[in-house]
Amino acid sequence: MNTSSNSSEGHGLPLHHLVRRPAAGAIAEGGSACLLLLHGVGSNETNLVAFAQAQDPRLTVILPRGPLAFGPNQHGWFNVNFTVTGPVIDPAQAEASRAMLVSFIEGLPAAYGIAPDKVWIAGFSQGGIMSAGVGLTRPDKATGFGILSGRILPEIAPLIARDDALRKSSAYVSHGVQDNKLTVEYARDTRRLLNEHQIPTVYREYPAGHELNAEMQGDFIAWMTQQLDAASGY
Repeated sequence: MNTSSNSSEGHGLPLHHLVRRPAAGAIAEGGSACLLLLHGVGSNETNLVAFAQAQDPRLTVILPRGPLAFGPNQHGWFNVNFTVTGPVIDPAQAEASRAMLVSFIEGLPAAYGIAPDKVWIAGFSQGGIMSAGVGLTRPDKATGFGILSGRILPEIAPLIARDDALRKSSAYVSHGVQDNKLTVEYARDTRRLLNEHQIPTVYREYPAGHELNAEMQGDFIAWMTQQLDAASGY
């Protein structure tokens, strides 16, 4: 399965992206299930190609590029400064990127034959932050979401959807206990918030830093396959 590059101009979508197509014959009636994987700050969509290739072959996997450029091949979803009291973000940029991702998802059925009720979004670090932003505010657009070494921005609190809508979603949270960029307390706070909203959540901690290592990747891939099986009635 090859990963192909697609510009926003070619498909009317607001973000440049890469696409890994599903295996031949894997697309169910009603369209393909889809996973969006979002990179972290200062990276780009190519950083997660191997992770995308390893996903369940039934999935169309899409790797969007963050809309902000910080340098050559360095992109992100919002500016952030890491201070002694914690990360300080540009909330207007974060909100603009969240809205852009919602618009991107809305265009996927026409662009790639994606089933609108089978879209998951996940990401590493800042990509996980954006995935949580979409998943918590627009559960009508995301069947489930994954926060891989990320956090939930307190700024989205007024936009979080009603609990009756969120209960139909699902979440995956993983974090390294030695993470010195975003401490594991962010993940534990995330778990508490998701439990408060009664979102079915799988939570994992690892003896790791701010990274997405092979064990972390494998556990997420297994969760994603379970999500697909449940959505397919297996």
